Amino acid sequence: MTPEEAALEVRKLAEQLMAADRKDLLLKAIGVPTLEALRIEAAKGELSRLVITADYRFMLVDYHVEVELQPVHKAVYLLFLAHPEGLEFKRLTDYREELKGYYMQTAKLLDKEKIEEGVKHLVDPLDNAINEKCSRIKKVFLELMDEYRASYYFISSHTQKHVAGRVWYERLKIITLPRELVIREYL
Repeated sequence: MTPEEAALEVRKLAEQLMAADRKDLLLKAIGVPTLEALRIEAAKGELSRLVITADYRFMLVDYHVEVELQPVHKAVYLLFLAHPEGLEFKRLTDYREELKGYYMQTAKLLDKEKIEEGVKHLVDPLDNAINEKCSRIKKVFLELMDEYRASYYFISSHTQKHVAGRVWYERLKIITLPRELVIREYL
């Protein structure tokens, strides 16, 4: 069977399950990871490339708009872009130096002590600073586009289940924007 024939067969079966109002079985057959991959594939045509310029301006070039973020927000965003696998907020202390490096690059006019203090708050699991910064980033993207497209650009939750003798969950935060749409001019 060719891939095209297989796709036609899948389509017929999906239509049968939809007609029988058995979306639950269709979802179970496809699986959530496949569904998410399909969602990303479907959105690619509607998403803009994100260009991060040499002077750390964030440009959605296909929408002809700049994403206006403060240096601290840019630093947080760059950290999460650099980790497509996602990060747990409670483990941000492991990324303190990397975050500080991004902050120093995006806030060249800020003194080092203020940057150190800001990073300290961001990586402290008992401080709400990281949530506040992520909320601000989300708000900026939602002001520029609809919620569906914006969801690929802001930092959102992703839970990963692990089974190794016991079940445990990683509460990851992730930017789902396909990385081929990110153009870094600052490297």
